[in-house]
Amino acid sequence: MKKNIMPILLVLGLIFSLYALTLGSTEFTIKEVFLGLFGKGEEQIVVIIREMRLPRIIMALLIGMMLASSGTVVQSLFQNPLADPYIIGISASATFGAVLAYILKLPSLYYGIFAFICSLISSFIIFNLTGMKGRLNISTLLIMGIAISSLLGAFTSFAMYFIGEDSFKIIMWTMGYLGDANWEKVKILSLPLIISVAYFYSLRHELDALLNGDEEAHSLGVNVERVKRNLLIISSLIVAFSVAFSGMIGFVGLIVPHTLRLIVGSSNNKLLPIVTLAGGVFLLFCDTIARVILAPIELPIGIVSAFLGAPFFIYLAFKSRKEM
Repeated sequence: MKKNIMPILLVLGLIFSLYALTLGSTEFTIKEVFLGLFGKGEEQIVVIIREMRLPRIIMALLIGMMLASSGTVVQSLFQNPLADPYIIGISASATFGAVLAYILKLPSLYYGIFAFICSLISSFIIFNLTGMKGRLNISTLLIMGIAISSLLGAFTSFAMYFIGEDSFKIIMWTMGYLGDANWEKVKILSLPLIISVAYFYSLRHELDALLNGDEEAHSLGVNVERVKRNLLIISSLIVAFSVAFSGMIGFVGLIVPHTLRLIVGSSNNKLLPIVTLAGGVFLLFCDTIARVILAPIELPIGIVSAFLGAPFFIYLAFKSRKEM
């Protein structure tokens, strides 16, 4: 199973992608999809396949990869399976930053920049309050996440009230939405994903050392505070850009890393690449469900991920409580 998981994920990703390309207000056959991908067939079909549906699929893959890889790193930093960027308030901070950029009527790129600045501030508040030393108490982590999310959620709600009639677009976006995907956004998202995943993988051994505690990591020559700070910065970067272009999509960084850690083990040498790919496949699956479950009505993707993730989170919470 461990050896076959990567090929299985690749096959699942291909199946979900082809199926997603057939879906929409106008459904296509697999043959029409392949013709459209290669620029053949009717011009209208080619445009729909290559300019509307394909960018959405790739965006789902990219954002899922970003959320899952950042979730893996954050869990290692806090040495806690519940330390997901969505739960501890980083995603809410990024949402506030992106809404602020929208109010200021800035270009799309600035959504990610503003989201990054706000999520970075939030991350360092957590960093300073906890000291990042030892295993963070689960209750403390959840209280901090709720507090940060509630505070910034209030500011975000006020901003939406201030926007007025156009706030419905923001409301849809905050629930997770990939319907406005395009190639420009794919290009913008690709760069932080490549940089962050490469950086995470370069520090895979340091992450493994951190799982055994700060003291042991320090004895192995790891500059614990610097490594944690840098990893938290990069994690905030990719969460910020994913939130800026897709809204709040929760639990991807919780479900995928924790599940695969049970299958392939805790070694980040194997875990990080597999989790990254699995995150993309999982979010593409969620987006496909969101498009078909109430068709022709399209659900926000954040609702689907929450339906799948919330029971899993409750299970982890009760499991952790029993172990205390």
